[in-house]
Amino acid sequence: MLNDILAWALGLFAVAAGVMVFRFDSMARATFALLAALLCVAGEVLLLGLEYLGVVIILMMTVEMAVMAVFMIMFMMNPAGLMPMAMLHNTRAAAVLCAALFALLGAGILTADWPAATGRPPADPTFELGMSLMGPQMLTMMTLGTALFATIVATVVLATRRGRYDRWGDDLRAERPDDPVRGGVGR
Repeated sequence: MLNDILAWALGLFAVAAGVMVFRFDSMARATFALLAALLCVAGEVLLLGLEYLGVVIILMMTVEMAVMAVFMIMFMMNPAGLMPMAMLHNTRAAAVLCAALFALLGAGILTADWPAATGRPPADPTFELGMSLMGPQMLTMMTLGTALFATIVATVVLATRRGRYDRWGDDLRAERPDDPVRGGVGR
């Protein structure tokens, strides 16, 4: 009963957040509204008992939307929504297309001959999911993921000109930092 209430609440909030993506004037706000909608979808996946996929969706979407918000703020003309702007383009054709697609998918759901569940769930659903997605290449993908993460960290470290303690010099216990570049913390 509680799961049903939570599923409906998450579904309604996901739809409301999705609508807000198109109502906000700011690309940054729209990005975080999209993040809220996607986190609700991840909550639905968690309610279905797919913990691994739910956590992956949460992690992936949070990082993706955070990066997107940073780029929106850096490169968009109106990141904070200070000047009115429309997030909608070609609204009439989009509404017709969305209504037709919704009707088609709804008819498919209602008329499909859904198979009956057979067999028992596997002892380790996460392992079986990994095997069905990646097959025997699971170790390769895990190694590749670790290598990509190390590459991202190394790129960020190499791209930063000054380290955390550069402004203090060799004596980290000095009263004031001996920093040739003005500004920053404490100035």
